[in-house]
Amino acid sequence: MHLKYILSLAVLLLGQRIIAQNFSGQIVDENTNKALAGAHVLTETGDATYTDSDGNFKINIATNGTTITLSFMGYNNLEQFVKPGTEKIIFLMGEAPIQIDGVLITGNLKTDPVLTLESNDFVKKIVQPRNVADLFNDINGFSLIKRGNYAIDPSFRASQYEQLNVQFDGGTKAMHACPNRMDPITTHVIPEEIEKIEIIKGPYTVRYGATFGGIVNMVTHIPTVKDYGLSGNVNGGYESNGNSVVTMARIQQATKKYDIMGNIGFRDFGNYKDGDGTEIPSSFRSLDYGIRAGYNLTQNQRLQVHWRQSFGRDVLHAGLPMDTDEDNSSILSLDYKLTGLKGVLKNLDAKLYYSYVDHIMSNKKRPSFIMTEAVSAIDATTAGGKVELKLKPVNKLILYTGIDLLNIARDGQRTRLVKRNMMGPLPSPVEFIDKVWQDSYINDIGFFVESKYPLSENTMLTAGLRYDLVTSNIKDPEADFSALYPNLGKRMEHNISGTVSIKYAPVEQFIMEVAYGRGVRSANMIERFINHFNVGQDPYEYIGNPNLDAEVNNQFEVGFNGKLPMSGVNWDTFNYGTSFYYAFYDNYILAVIDESLTRKFMPNLPP
Repeated sequence: MHLKYILSLAVLLLGQRIIAQNFSGQIVDENTNKALAGAHVLTETGDATYTDSDGNFKINIATNGTTITLSFMGYNNLEQFVKPGTEKIIFLMGEAPIQIDGVLITGNLKTDPVLTLESNDFVKKIVQPRNVADLFNDINGFSLIKRGNYAIDPSFRASQYEQLNVQFDGGTKAMHACPNRMDPITTHVIPEEIEKIEIIKGPYTVRYGATFGGIVNMVTHIPTVKDYGLSGNVNGGYESNGNSVVTMARIQQATKKYDIMGNIGFRDFGNYKDGDGTEIPSSFRSLDYGIRAGYNLTQNQRLQVHWRQSFGRDVLHAGLPMDTDEDNSSILSLDYKLTGLKGVLKNLDAKLYYSYVDHIMSNKKRPSFIMTEAVSAIDATTAGGKVELKLKPVNKLILYTGIDLLNIARDGQRTRLVKRNMMGPLPSPVEFIDKVWQDSYINDIGFFVESKYPLSENTMLTAGLRYDLVTSNIKDPEADFSALYPNLGKRMEHNISGTVSIKYAPVEQFIMEVAYGRGVRSANMIERFINHFNVGQDPYEYIGNPNLDAEVNNQFEVGFNGKLPMSGVNWDTFNYGTSFYYAFYDNYILAVIDESLTRKFMPNLPP
């Protein structure tokens, strides 16, 4: 009996040892026979690997055969049943229509920017978001700077505002017009449009504009091959606390040659009550619509245009002395992509965008309106573009190089009509005009180069360098601002930033990253040009400093993630990951109290 049991156990162990056998293959482009390095190979049992620089791979498969799934960015997925013992198979993958989705993360762990994060399960997390920033609420490391229902800014690792490089669809930006940031970029993109959010957790890439504390890329829905044909959706929601209503509709037509998508949404939020039953002024209405069209000129060329507008009305702000009557924005972007070139130049990407924000605030719903009528009409223009080349000068080395442009211009004024003072009504109202932005601008021209080089089969080195030429000027300064800074004029700054990182993946289920980044941020327009104006909720009048040095962030980080196969429990794998960082800020910009200066408006009020 014991001998029979031992023989049975031996046969069982032998069977376990031969249940999987090695299979090898190569993945190439079906048109050019070019090897696809970094393509993903996945079996039915969950085993996975990537192809090497020559497109070759090896993977274990069951003795009775299995179906493997091959995937690579820009190509249609390929599934095929294979058996062990067969000769090496060459798999031909066909290119899918190029989608200019502007993503920063490609899905290739070996070549993605280091220390990246992606979140896309919003349906489960967000019931009825008022603002795109609500989508950041459950992403580790983020907090929200909230000014009522309408305006919410994300903050990541203590970096906020322009310290974060916030964009959508891979580079499009819309800067706020309001000095109190009641119209950040998150108010110009509605939550239902966002398919996923991608984050690079520090200044670890130089390809996407000047970056100080990290990059946040909000990706709108992009049609793929599986979306061919006519499709659409309608959704809505209602919330009793505030009688809030959200509705949105989207329709799209997609083919191999072209795709067109349109969406429209309406939001009507009322004042809500807090836990003590106190009504908080926070109501607003907004109407948004957008149209995006793409055309595949050839199999490896695509042109795409995106137009969207947002209209906010009657926005109440509990923490400010004024409310927003109108907040209107228009954004136009044009993208071009050319891939699959032979020779040193492999890809060419180009983007142009323009945004205009018209922001009007008044105190007509406030008690102060009896004494003084105040209206602030501000406009902000953001324009930019980028051209990036992907080069492969030698077999293993990949270079990304190019130029990007960013222009920010603001103008507008506050008009005050004083109708009465402490003595009573004035015989004739007196009008005052205050220059808020002083017709100022900031231009940034950036040149960058970033390389990726595999030190070994398991180790990827990334290094990048960036130079930014920043030009700023005030074209219509207020007299007291000119007196405070007598040498006003065009100013030029030269900023150098860079990064170096190493990714190490000794086994398929584990990857470690070590990175250093130097991020540089020139002062924003509030910090440079604001003149005797309240910023935020404190009672001080802020005065900008056009001579500020740029902030510098030297950041170091190490992180790792992986997964362990599990048995005997209710899940197949155990995923884990962590990162540790240290950031040292130099020339940190913040407000200081200058007791030698006095209030310009309502000087009897402290401070």
